[in-house]
Amino acid sequence: MMDWTDRHCRTFHRALSQHTWLYTEMVTTGALLHGDVARHLDFAAAEQPVALQLGGSEPADLAQAAKLGEQWGYAEINLNCGCPSERVQRGAFGACLMAEPQLVADCVKAMRDVVSVPVTVKHRIGIDTIEHYGFVRDFVGTIAEAGCETFIVHARNAILKGLSPKENREIPPLRYEVAYELKREFPQLEILINGGIVTYDEVAAHLQHVDGVMIGREAYHQPYFLAEMDQRFYGADTPVKTRHDAELAMQEYVAKFVEQGGYMGAVTRHMLGLHRGIHGGRGWRRVLSDARRMHAARTRGAVVALFEEARSHLRPDWLEAA
Repeated sequence: MMDWTDRHCRTFHRALSQHTWLYTEMVTTGALLHGDVARHLDFAAAEQPVALQLGGSEPADLAQAAKLGEQWGYAEINLNCGCPSERVQRGAFGACLMAEPQLVADCVKAMRDVVSVPVTVKHRIGIDTIEHYGFVRDFVGTIAEAGCETFIVHARNAILKGLSPKENREIPPLRYEVAYELKREFPQLEILINGGIVTYDEVAAHLQHVDGVMIGREAYHQPYFLAEMDQRFYGADTPVKTRHDAELAMQEYVAKFVEQGGYMGAVTRHMLGLHRGIHGGRGWRRVLSDARRMHAARTRGAVVALFEEARSHLRPDWLEAA
């Protein structure tokens, strides 16, 4: 979710769901150990529960980065062993780490030794042409011996050469049954499933076989998908947030951000799917994606005026509908 799930995106998603776990963009150990820590790790308490996803392959560096994450208040440290991009591979981390399970185990142990929050691993079910179940079974088993208790399984292979990251999320076939088999073989572990899940019914069906579901692209491009999660899957008895509820919360957030010198478009770019499929949604998106007007909005009044203009394209009954 690099360049997607930044703190503004997470604040927006939290305006729709109070209980789903949120994950940061993948942050490399180098960015934390040699860069601006606050820029990468700062987040608002209202975003919790939120997990820090790390990219790296040096146990000592990951331990130091994980310790920073815990100090900044993250509820989980997640190691990315699933990203297939060539840029990530050049750094010797991401999906290519699946070929080195003992190294991943060493990384997990190094992090667990210095933090008290859970250390989890996100991974694929195979790499390149390696599709036999034994490969991912041994990967999970080796890392579990190092103390990892939670695995987030993107149920596709990662093709390390020849496919872009986008193609890697679409072309390798989904094989959910591999994640199901991992749960059967390792009942003591928490197994979550990821990949191509777009409906509540699909979430419910997967939960018959595994412990949790991670939603990526659907939650970003169709964010209102999150609105009923609390009621459907966490037993919440609070009313489902309307689109208007979420938008007004973000309007206030954007206004404060702009008053502090921020750029309005840095937030609204994450919101553009809120009214997707709603009559007038295209006009709403056009207003809140106009870079020239975003740059000109430097006061609370200007922010509110832009949101009100955007809403003028929507039918009130659709805006208030849950």
